[in-house]
Amino acid sequence: MHRGKGMKFVGDSRVALNNRKPNIPKDYSEYPGKTEAFWPDFLLKEWMVGAVFLIGYLILTVAHPSPLEGPADPTNASYIPLPDWYFLFLYQLLKYTYASGPYNVIGAVIVPGLAVAALMLMPFLDKGPERKPSKRPIPTALMLLTVASMIYLTWESVANHDWEAAAKQGEIKEVVEVEIDETAEGYLIFTGEQGKSCIACHGADMQGGGAAPALVGNELTAEEVAEVIKNGRGAMPSGQFKGTDEELQVLAEFIASLKAEE
Repeated sequence: MHRGKGMKFVGDSRVALNNRKPNIPKDYSEYPGKTEAFWPDFLLKEWMVGAVFLIGYLILTVAHPSPLEGPADPTNASYIPLPDWYFLFLYQLLKYTYASGPYNVIGAVIVPGLAVAALMLMPFLDKGPERKPSKRPIPTALMLLTVASMIYLTWESVANHDWEAAAKQGEIKEVVEVEIDETAEGYLIFTGEQGKSCIACHGADMQGGGAAPALVGNELTAEEVAEVIKNGRGAMPSGQFKGTDEELQVLAEFIASLKAEE
């Protein structure tokens, strides 16, 4: 027989047609409260909970905007920075004896490292199929301890912080909304050569920064403003203004007119 001649290919399928099963998702009703379909049941719940928290967070940021600090001033050695609220528990931890100073490594590295390690070991510590917190004592206890510690340390940080001193040194800065007429003669003197030292400390927006207080929203009279400009006050030295007495009077009246809007 010549090569390639007389060859036949035969296909045979021995899988019975009636054994094929339709693509029907598994019935999870056999395991009530223990498992559920990832899509759409579980994922939809996660999205709904996340949406509620996101909307609540957005409402909170609009209703209570965070106070802004003044511009960074490297010449202000008395400034004590305060971290954002979500780091206040670590800030408070570093105030304790065995977490600061010579033991700073404990508060800055070891304690947070133990927390991260506990989180990484959680899958190995909790292998049970139970989902109820009461039947998962180890992870439940660790979570409650962590949350309680963060709440306590955050509260202690807020309660023990010297907010009055913080406001004085510029750590907390309340922005007062005052419309400034940049075409006014007083503002031109403030930003001109006569008030060169004024704008360097108080800024073009007159909101201050560092040790320099805001000029807008002040409660001073024109005479009191002129007195401060001539003789200085606090960290502000005397003799900084280089203009004439008439220009000084115009500038003082302009600054005194920048009252907070009712």
